[in-house]
Amino acid sequence: MADSVYKVLELIGTSSKSWEDAAMAAIKLASRSLRDLRVAEVIEQDLVIENGKVEAFRTKLKVSFKYDPNGGKKK
Repeated sequence: MADSVYKVLELIGTSSKSWEDAAMAAIKLASRSLRDLRVAEVIEQDLVIENGKVEAFRTKLKVSFKYDPNGGKKK
């Protein structure tokens, strides 16, 4: 296996349905601009409450992707 470097960033996804949907929304959007997503770790979940009702589920993720300083271009 070749040596690799991975970058980790935090994302927060939101959903009116569930924490799982919030996580999937974050990954779906991130995958549009980040290549080689590898692992997502849920690090926090919370709720937005208004007038005593749950309005939104929020999931905070640490997401790793393969770091390529050349932007995918060959040397």
